[in-house]
Amino acid sequence: MSDSGLTTGDFTAENEPFALFGAWLKDAESSEPNDPNAVAVATVDENGMPNVRMVLLKGYDENGFVFYTNFESQKGREILGQKKAAMCFHWKSLRRQVRLRGEVEVVSDAEADAYYASRARGSRIGAWASKQSRPLETRFALEKSVAEYTARYAIGDIPRPPYWSGFRIKPVSIEFWHDRQFRLHDRIEFRRPVADGPWEKVRMYP
Repeated sequence: MSDSGLTTGDFTAENEPFALFGAWLKDAESSEPNDPNAVAVATVDENGMPNVRMVLLKGYDENGFVFYTNFESQKGREILGQKKAAMCFHWKSLRRQVRLRGEVEVVSDAEADAYYASRARGSRIGAWASKQSRPLETRFALEKSVAEYTARYAIGDIPRPPYWSGFRIKPVSIEFWHDRQFRLHDRIEFRRPVADGPWEKVRMYP
């Protein structure tokens, strides 16, 4: 299993974090039993109260980290309201963690359409049927809604709901953490003042 340079005392020869993240994610895909792309997303509401939940990372590049959701859900409303969010990946099998935070933008319609079309048909129906984060009177009400949309889109394409799309977190900081004996962990933080600026790499005390 690759250690991505950690045993040498340095995380990577690169001065940007995305190659290192890609190497760590690849390692996680080989070692994690379920959902190596699972990540906690933290937001705040209009009163400054925090919220955190797990989502699935669906893409990343030098422009940021992408996931998809119902924009009328709690996290959707909070991100649209604040336009900022944070993520935390934890790969227990590798004893590694990656944290990042930054401003958030909505992905393009073309990106959202392409990903939505790649989802299982049942998942596309579910995007229509679920009023995410809102009270549900009974499980039967959800099953009834699923049945109604299944009948509506029994044949042909299932269009993407207008309230369903993706967010891209454009990080201004990304921290890589690797467990070490006696809690003398390795920590490297990549920082930049703005989302399109150059990266500074700083080693941190554990």
